Amino acid sequence: MSNLMNGAPNLMNGAKMLLECLAREGVDCFFGYPGGVTLPFYDALYDHAIKHVLVRHEENACFAASGYARATGKVGVCCATSGPGATNLVTGLVDSLMDSIPIVAITGQVSTKLIGSDAFQEADTFGITRSCTKHNYLVKNIAELPQIIHEAFYLASSGRPGPVLVDIPKDVFQAQGHYEPVDQIHLRGYRVTADGHTGQIRRAAQMIWEAERPMIYAGGGVIASGAEPELRELVERVDAPAVCTLMGLGGLPADHPNFISMPGMHGSYAANMGLTGCDLLIALGVRFDDRVTGRLAAFAPNARVIHVDIDPAEVSKNRQADIPIVGDAKRVLQKLNKLLAELEPTARNQSSAGKRAWWKQIREWKDEHPYDRAHSDDEIKPQHLMTEIDRLSGGEAIVATDVGQHQMWAAQLIRFHHSRLWINSGGLGAMGFGLPAAIGAQFARPDKLVFAIVGDGGFQMSIPELATLAAYQLPVKIVVMNNGYLGMVRQWQELFYNNRLSQVKLDCFPDVEKLAGAYGFRGSTVERPGELAGALEAAVREPGPYLLNVKVSPLENVYPMVPAGGAINEMVLGAAVPVAQ
Repeated sequence: MSNLMNGAPNLMNGAKMLLECLAREGVDCFFGYPGGVTLPFYDALYDHAIKHVLVRHEENACFAASGYARATGKVGVCCATSGPGATNLVTGLVDSLMDSIPIVAITGQVSTKLIGSDAFQEADTFGITRSCTKHNYLVKNIAELPQIIHEAFYLASSGRPGPVLVDIPKDVFQAQGHYEPVDQIHLRGYRVTADGHTGQIRRAAQMIWEAERPMIYAGGGVIASGAEPELRELVERVDAPAVCTLMGLGGLPADHPNFISMPGMHGSYAANMGLTGCDLLIALGVRFDDRVTGRLAAFAPNARVIHVDIDPAEVSKNRQADIPIVGDAKRVLQKLNKLLAELEPTARNQSSAGKRAWWKQIREWKDEHPYDRAHSDDEIKPQHLMTEIDRLSGGEAIVATDVGQHQMWAAQLIRFHHSRLWINSGGLGAMGFGLPAAIGAQFARPDKLVFAIVGDGGFQMSIPELATLAAYQLPVKIVVMNNGYLGMVRQWQELFYNNRLSQVKLDCFPDVEKLAGAYGFRGSTVERPGELAGALEAAVREPGPYLLNVKVSPLENVYPMVPAGGAINEMVLGAAVPVAQ
């Protein structure tokens, strides 16, 4: 409990002041790695109730904070020392920036009198992280510290969420000052437009009822704003098919009859054909990412576009919106649903025949080319692995992935009945993300079954975090989809570089039973299809962490696939299937 909450005097050093601020922001745990200039902070932490999780690499501290934030919606916090500690956070900060994840990163800095002198472990953290954060600070004296910390949390979580970094010199940690609680934040020039323009929302409602072939395109902004109930109400009120992006999976339950699938480069045939054929695209919390749109000029070519986003910079950035609406997805959808209800009595039958035909076409596309659920009696297919994990998950487990083929198969084949269950590095595509993100998610949701599904490449970038799993006895189930290759790179080399497989074969992989055993928990390898279900069930039953190495077909490719530069209706559906038009 903080000194102020106990009624004690508010004179304290900067380190204790920082902890006071974190406590007042509701931080219950954070992820970090100590060093020379953060020693005063860690000394104060010794007597504090906030839980610190000692990771084994600073990059993984940021990934774990991201996993925590993605699983809860709260601000994730990480801490690193100056110089290499701070620079090791950069990949995690970019990942959070691209995926709009609220992070506050605390870094130590050399004492103010040494800044600019090339002191030991000095780096220009403020300059280095300017372009990979939503905002960043260099604290120059202790009087600024409380205001800056509370501003950092406000900025990270308000508007379009993102990472904020606070760089604190050692002498600021050590200085004495009087802590004054910060009750209000006023930032000149920072304005969040949350409610949306009522006139534009009314126009959108009228346009929705006029459409014969509407399609709802929902992204991570729906989850960030907590707009899942409003999305479901919209989908059911207008009875429109809906797709959720890689970042939006779980925004609409996977078993909802109107949910089609994920769209884009590895999206389903029905989703991509639906986006191509719709006459109205209702885009909610999306940024028209190139992995969804493919060749932009051919994306939803006959559709009018309603685009709702909290960030005005995203609206009409890639695709011109016919009705742009800047606002929080939840608040905008609340207004939109109300207006749709008011207009429904006179509008319901305007295009009912057209909508029936549209749904008939959507269902035909779904039946024509469902996702590949390949199964073999001779080898474990990756699709078989994901189907078994889906069976054990039942749409309720948290699944954190690394990046590559396994990520796409997981997104295609594992169901998510709620938001904040699917955790992946979407925009940046950072290898090594899956395991530390799963650690953060497990700390955030100790009640949940957590899978870390990783490739044999990405897993070997985060092996040190096995020590973190062991130290805290976290029951994360690590499933390595081991195909002996950097699978997605190999797939592209096969399809677009004449199968010239250059530097993609991973010849050496550790004995997982010995590797896990060295850290004090269990691991095993499975190679036969008939043994897969039992091996996964044994892993889930294990009370602590488990490392399961699943040897899968080495040359399997992810389909559907939209080649680079192609339109999303120009999918390669399989090795022997011609491009669809």
